[in-house]
Amino acid sequence: MDVTTLTDWIREYARVIGENAGYLTDLDAAIGDADHGTNMERGMSAVVAALDETPAPDPAALAKKVGMTLVSSVGGASGPLYGTFFLRMATALADGASATDFAKALRAGVDGVVQRGRAEAGDKTMFDALAPALDTLDAELAAGSGLAAALVAAEAAAVAGRDATEAMVARKGRASYLGQRSVGHIDPGAASSAMLIGAAATAFGA
Repeated sequence: MDVTTLTDWIREYARVIGENAGYLTDLDAAIGDADHGTNMERGMSAVVAALDETPAPDPAALAKKVGMTLVSSVGGASGPLYGTFFLRMATALADGASATDFAKALRAGVDGVVQRGRAEAGDKTMFDALAPALDTLDAELAAGSGLAAALVAAEAAAVAGRDATEAMVARKGRASYLGQRSVGHIDPGAASSAMLIGAAATAFGA
């Protein structure tokens, strides 16, 4: 794994977010501020522009650039959460970027999201997609799978986690104000998080 492949992942995520911005905003309109898709599209467009202007020299620098750009360009809760995710990844990637390093960096990113958002499993947040994805990724790598195959399995787990949020009562964020009325709607953060894992599966499988 090198900075080129990681950059491909980020660019693929930006493409997927752009294609699904309307869908994400529709999800957010049901239980939030109706701006998740718009905010994420703006943030990822800014990330791509930053990478076009100054390509990152190594994986850690790439993750730091992505995180800093998202913090400064994405509104609402998404900017700080996704920004923290990538900034924590940057610290974890400082010593290398093997398959195991990448998995550990993703785990560090999720730990950062948990600390920042105080989210737990079942709160109807992005954590409900990311946690099962990372558990699956770790298990697949431990069983001897290559990173590409492990990420495909992780994507399936993320999608399942995303879909499971539909039946949950939101306990964090603006959606929590709705109480039982939040049931029946997929969490937009879980949806964009599943796309993040899916983009990695695409980029690393190419």
